[in-house]
Amino acid sequence: MRYEELTGQVQARAQLPDRQAAERTVRATLETLAERIPGGLADHLAAQLPAGAAEPIRRVIASHEGSPEQRAHHRDHGERFGLTGFAGRIAWRIESTEEEAIREAMAFFEVLDSAVDPELMEKVYGALPHDIRGLLPEARAVQSGEAGTGNAEAGEAEGRGGAGG
Repeated sequence: MRYEELTGQVQARAQLPDRQAAERTVRATLETLAERIPGGLADHLAAQLPAGAAEPIRRVIASHEGSPEQRAHHRDHGERFGLTGFAGRIAWRIESTEEEAIREAMAFFEVLDSAVDPELMEKVYGALPHDIRGLLPEARAVQSGEAGTGNAEAGEAEGRGGAGG
């Protein structure tokens, strides 16, 4: 999928006013997702996306430079935050409310789900805590809930709650 096609689909699904708003949503959601999932998994996701969409993920991965121990930790573990933190970070990046951020992220995940290899998406979704998985397309959320890993659940403790707090 080309970057223009990806942003066009996000614009249509999220009912955004223009392409720039769709690009902000794509960038904000991918940056936040890259912070939440292990760096190695984020790197694999970036490899399957068009350059314009991969860039925000690679920027987050590069920001985790540090000691060899820090790099290894970020490669194997994402930051721990739940839906409230996820929505808050996206909202801050798109300069909107958490409710709008959730709506736009849901539209983005629908597009991402169709753009990336299903096996990789299972791994990405399996790395997310249950509350964030609620943003996924319905069929994928059910599949991930059945096959989810215990590692994702550990991240739910921080930032627990809905978008309203």
